[in-house]
Amino acid sequence: MQSVPREIVTPYRPIPLDVPEGMKPNEFFNSAENLADLEHNNGLLANPEGLLFYRKAIGHSNLFAGLDLKLLAPCERGECRLALTGYPQGLPSWEVKGGAAGLGEVRFWHEYDMLLKGFLDFYRTFFSQVSTRNAPMLPDLHFPALVEERLLFDNDFLKTAKMVRSRCIKDARYANAIRWQPAFKQLIYRNDEGKLIVTISQNSIGNAITELLGVVVKRVPDADAYARAEPGLLEQLLELRRRFIEADLGEGIATPFWPAQ
Repeated sequence: MQSVPREIVTPYRPIPLDVPEGMKPNEFFNSAENLADLEHNNGLLANPEGLLFYRKAIGHSNLFAGLDLKLLAPCERGECRLALTGYPQGLPSWEVKGGAAGLGEVRFWHEYDMLLKGFLDFYRTFFSQVSTRNAPMLPDLHFPALVEERLLFDNDFLKTAKMVRSRCIKDARYANAIRWQPAFKQLIYRNDEGKLIVTISQNSIGNAITELLGVVVKRVPDADAYARAEPGLLEQLLELRRRFIEADLGEGIATPFWPAQ
């Protein structure tokens, strides 16, 4: 018998947020001040490339078809879909050839990085066109030839950017709700046939996982309940940080709540 989506109640600790006068909340979230606060009070690890691993109090395109992929095979429409939840709901997805054994190959991780770079090129190019009509190609793209060939000469791509730009001009709330900077999430899961699938999304990792599992999360403010759950969560985060440091992926960050090591 199939399971059905269920509701999970997750307590969280309300965090007072003082947004500076004259600054919109979404501007503050991406500001240097907020990022500095994240590192000082919640940072776990950072590296020279700008990666920040931090505690969080939590309770698509023809461009990809142009990448030289050998271990990751693009899924046909509906091929990677989970029958119970419908995930990944049309997101670009790839099957990992060779299954779990393929994850041990250097080629897999090379292609995995290529997808990330392709996503960044797509996202940044799209919003440069949203911001400025017929904007010139960005100077620091990973795949400039593909962007020019597959995106900047694609009428549907440019038409969509124009639609978003027009709506932003007319609707300030819509413009403020857009995440103008890329914040990609990747997930590896098994589909109904047991195949390993990689997908990429602009959604938050929490939302992506709940969509995958068919779970509805109800977040309720309850500082006491969160305090009881936080030690176990923090223990897992610190263990993950230890593994990152062991793999030379960054240096630990000390905060008022934990040491650097």
